Amino acid sequence: MEAYQVEKRMAANGVLRLSTLPFREGELVEVIVLGRKGEMRRSTSSSLRGKVIKYINPTEPVAKDDWEVLL
Repeated sequence: MEAYQVEKRMAANGVLRLSTLPFREGELVEVIVLGRKGEMRRSTSSSLRGKVIKYINPTEPVAKDDWEVLL
């Protein structure tokens, strides 16, 4: 199997365009997409980074009636 490596940046619309590949028309190819190490990807945890969080009495026990919210 011949491998071909190219680095591209993902477009805002989620489309990744590859051109001038060294394969014949109609040839079956396998595509594996890997994110680059060190590249920053936005995730739910990073979207909260830098936001103000306030804990009110974080070590106090939770009232019995308040546990119903979690059910």
